[in-house]
Amino acid sequence: MREFSLPALYEVPADGNLTDLIQRNAAQHPDVAVVGRKVGGRWEDVTAADFLAEVRAAAKGLIAAGVSPGDRVGLMSRTRYEWTLLDFAVWSAGAITVPVYETSSPEQVRWILSDSGAVAALVETGVHEAAVESVRDTLPDLKHIWQIEDDAIGTLRTLGSDVTDETVDERSSLATADSPATIVYTSGTTGRPKGCVLSHRSFFAECGNAVARLKPIFATGESSVLLFLPEAHVFGRLVEICAVLAPIKLGHVSDIKTLTDELVAFQPTLVLGVPRVFEKVYNSARAKAQAEGKGKIFDKAADAAIAYSKALDTPGGPSFGLRLKHRVFDRLVFGKLRAALGGRATHAISGGAPLGERLGHFYRGIGFTVLEGYGLTESCAATTFNPWDRQKIGSVGQPMPGTVVRIADDGEVLLHGDHLFTEYWNNEAATAEALSDGWFHTGDVGTLDEDGYLTITGRKKEIIITAGGKNVAPAVIEDRIRAHALIAECMVVGDGRPFVGALITLDEEFLPRWAAEHGKPADATVADLCEDAELLAEIQTAVDDGNAAVSKAESVRKFRVLTQQFTEDSGHVTPSLKLKRNVVAKDFAAEIEALYGR
Repeated sequence: MREFSLPALYEVPADGNLTDLIQRNAAQHPDVAVVGRKVGGRWEDVTAADFLAEVRAAAKGLIAAGVSPGDRVGLMSRTRYEWTLLDFAVWSAGAITVPVYETSSPEQVRWILSDSGAVAALVETGVHEAAVESVRDTLPDLKHIWQIEDDAIGTLRTLGSDVTDETVDERSSLATADSPATIVYTSGTTGRPKGCVLSHRSFFAECGNAVARLKPIFATGESSVLLFLPEAHVFGRLVEICAVLAPIKLGHVSDIKTLTDELVAFQPTLVLGVPRVFEKVYNSARAKAQAEGKGKIFDKAADAAIAYSKALDTPGGPSFGLRLKHRVFDRLVFGKLRAALGGRATHAISGGAPLGERLGHFYRGIGFTVLEGYGLTESCAATTFNPWDRQKIGSVGQPMPGTVVRIADDGEVLLHGDHLFTEYWNNEAATAEALSDGWFHTGDVGTLDEDGYLTITGRKKEIIITAGGKNVAPAVIEDRIRAHALIAECMVVGDGRPFVGALITLDEEFLPRWAAEHGKPADATVADLCEDAELLAEIQTAVDDGNAAVSKAESVRKFRVLTQQFTEDSGHVTPSLKLKRNVVAKDFAAEIEALYGR
């Protein structure tokens, strides 16, 4: 199939903007908890009426400080309550939010704030403030910096004490659906990040249709979602606005290390994440079971969950014997896994990379369905997703209602719909190239099946052509290899080479556990073990699993284990954890040459 679309389920208000949502919630659901806020180590509810009041107070401060309609305001912080509060406050002042990753370097901060022409910056910590101050002399438009941990909210409340509610209402009403809501900068895997201008219409079309299509898991007064993804990333922003639009209760987690405890304390019904999170949950549970001498039971339970899930897609469904086995393992294993996810969560939405069919079936089999989706910053996050009632594990789902997906002659995925960005800020040439002929050219390669479900097979610019002329899409095999507990990252190489190879880094969390189980020294480092025969054999099993997904000509023939991690600080991954392939290839050119005996 070359093209597929679904009719819209949500009508975008022509003259409205996102601030209408918090006003509607306060009017229609004043006493409903729309946000969970961590105070003194305990979760406390914030009602729709109280949230509107706090947003207005912060917006008054921005107005009093001179933030004008259409001005850009930078927001640099980890995921926390104040992020959402200030996002809506910026909109309520008639301004435009410009997210900045809290891990950004001073140079990245300078580029984003200067390119966007930000007049103010809201930062979380003193470190963030110092980063902005260090480049402030290159930011002539920047007039204010407020620090969240230095009582930015209180400062804004005091600043705006003389501003009336009527003034805020007037400012809030200025933006229309087609006005810019935010400028979200791309990851910058191949160069300087580009500023994607997303309108209020983009978010209405995106979130309104997503909530309508997933209505059973967005039940007001019943459902809740715990957000731990960066809100500077468009996927995190999608969660924020979907929760407000529904509305359902939204919680924030700043530190991923506390996620397990917070899931139990907050007890969300819906979880949003990326495949690496779900891989780690599975690998951690399996490793714990092995350490307790219950590894065989866990593996049998996992096999039963996968078989049960696969049987759900067959005409007869699971057999009596499989249902009985599933019931036994539910008491022994599955219930404990669901409890670790808070006990109430029934669904998760995953994006950013393929989860893989095995894990997809595993999670559905234990009663926790992971719905995969696909999107980009330019498509306001998800542009396809698996519906809750018609999931096809292994695909990234059908197009968002009201949007169109087309497969070009060369296999590129093209998009059309109100959810798309309007332009790259200050970059007409890039805008014209990406939005030619009324379609957004994603740069991704994929296929549509007879029911309109999309499968992504790779990136056009990342296609490797071997010396033998074989086209290889690296994402397929990389994702399979990376699913192994020991593997942190995998980058396939082989452009112009006689065969496909791979650079592999090890997961620093699981390596000590593996070393202890295999009698290696407790203080052994990656450098100590990277040539260890047992370790290389274990990695080879991961490579073999990856090779099983591709043809012989596309399979990895050789690999090298690196002693260095690919991190944001090392410059090898973006804040959203995408590999900067050109940087990796340059920095590890010697290791790549060694793969080919040169």
